[in-house]
Amino acid sequence: MTARAPRPYHPSAMPHAHVTEIRIDDLHKSFNNHAVLSGVSLEVDRGDLTAIVGGSGCGKTVLLRHILRQLQPDRGRVLIADHERADHGLVDIANLTEEEMDRLRTHWAVVFQRNALFSGTVFENIALWFREVKGMADADIEPIAVAALESVGFKDMQSLLVKDRDELSGGMAKRVAVARAMSMDPILMFYDEPTTGLDPTHAAQIHRLIHDTHQRPTGRGIPRTTVIITHDKDLLHRLQPRIIMLHEGRVFFDGTYGQFEQSESEIIRPYFDLMPILNRRPIPA
Repeated sequence: MTARAPRPYHPSAMPHAHVTEIRIDDLHKSFNNHAVLSGVSLEVDRGDLTAIVGGSGCGKTVLLRHILRQLQPDRGRVLIADHERADHGLVDIANLTEEEMDRLRTHWAVVFQRNALFSGTVFENIALWFREVKGMADADIEPIAVAALESVGFKDMQSLLVKDRDELSGGMAKRVAVARAMSMDPILMFYDEPTTGLDPTHAAQIHRLIHDTHQRPTGRGIPRTTVIITHDKDLLHRLQPRIIMLHEGRVFFDGTYGQFEQSESEIIRPYFDLMPILNRRPIPA
């Protein structure tokens, strides 16, 4: 007998404000004839705190790279709110020039799995965006950097600002990466496996930072939207985000943490039990 494909798990819809920040329409992507995304469709509403989960190779990071326009889809569309427009309407990012994309990205910030800190000091890491994009002088950037670093729990600014990237511990580097993102006052925050490989104490700090960053109002009064790629079960439990699970290149689950945790699905249950092992794995070099 041929095994039947598992049925998608669709719990009751969650309440939303229905102001869309991101819309993915029927996204497909293959590499070397291997399908990674096979028709992903979803919407993220403005102000949502959303976690995208799923087993290794399910397409989480590939989906994120499409949202950031680091990859082009084989088929489908990615639409994102343009906060330079008066109506903050959605735009198809495939139709934008690089200059238009750069303008769109001024309202985004990304915290990558390996932090993606530049060589140089902590101050240089925060200052670069303000120099290059805003044309600001270092004297005007420093109070912004100090405020961002204080918001993630740092205290001794005199020594921290001049500390080289290579002198930072893993937990410190992650906090600097979050501070750098926060300093830009983004409307849209992305995290790619922010706690993978961290010990429980540092992971708990990052959980709190993600929560506080999401709740903090933006300078323009627009609710912040947060998208997290993660295997971190503790993060899900503490933050209680909307959860989207990818499986075999499609959205398999879209619902609350409570629904996800209590599911007896033959796809969700084994993954849920495996999550702590996946999240403890070393960050690849």
